[in-house]
Amino acid sequence: MREVVIVEAVRAPIGRRNGSLSGLLPTHLAARVLRALIDRAGLDPKQIEDVIFGCVTPLGEQGANLTRLAVLQAGLPVQVPAVTLNRMCGSGQQAVHFAAQAIAAGDMDVIIAGGVEVMSRVPLGSDWPAQWPPDFPYPLVHQGVSAEMVAEKWNLSREELDEFAYHSHLKAAAATQRGDFEREIIPIEFARPDGSLDCLKIDEGIRFEPDRNKMRQLKPVFKDDGVITAGNASQISDGCAALLLMSLEKAIELGHKPRARFAARSVVGSDPVIMLTGPIPATRQ
Repeated sequence: MREVVIVEAVRAPIGRRNGSLSGLLPTHLAARVLRALIDRAGLDPKQIEDVIFGCVTPLGEQGANLTRLAVLQAGLPVQVPAVTLNRMCGSGQQAVHFAAQAIAAGDMDVIIAGGVEVMSRVPLGSDWPAQWPPDFPYPLVHQGVSAEMVAEKWNLSREELDEFAYHSHLKAAAATQRGDFEREIIPIEFARPDGSLDCLKIDEGIRFEPDRNKMRQLKPVFKDDGVITAGNASQISDGCAALLLMSLEKAIELGHKPRARFAARSVVGSDPVIMLTGPIPATRQ
């Protein structure tokens, strides 16, 4: 097995729902990230052997193998292949897993892997059937309901969740102000409603001055007596990120300094009703 290294990484700023990035087609956002990654690495696009992206809702504007469309939109040679995969919340990570496996096995030397999702443009639940088969063995629920189940199972209180969310915003704000994300983020130009152009350079969902009192006043969303609110739940976001992976030998040959080594990977199935817990058994394995 060959050693796999990450030689470059870029991402778009994370856009809020119906925010600055919502006017961009997913293929166009992914194309900008791909182009920036290749230009930053100084890579000849002809050396790219595959492009693998994850996407949780690959239909509508995110359908038709959007990764291949993004490759063409970015101006890469038509010979560069691409594929879009879906492992739900782990889709982007799975793209990196598949890339690393292909390189470690000796099948390829240079692969771009990442993920894209413009949630503002794809309605939630649009990939769900109108009705599940009556004999389906699991009573699947909305992700918000699942979050309530997780909180109940691990005895997480509303106060604990609000405090975690509050400090999460503070930490992200401090990291942004220190410039911790400047190297990885590429500015994305977008059009405002009045037609004027602007540029998003930082993550849009961070609250730089979160208000504890306002967070406490928010009502639960998924259960009348629940703990999940709009203040402590995950945001609906738009974004894209990509990594350039190579075999160590190829990286040395091309003069790239590895930024990280791909050490291990694991995939484990978990309860589809109380979802969101998959990383626990996968990490243990």
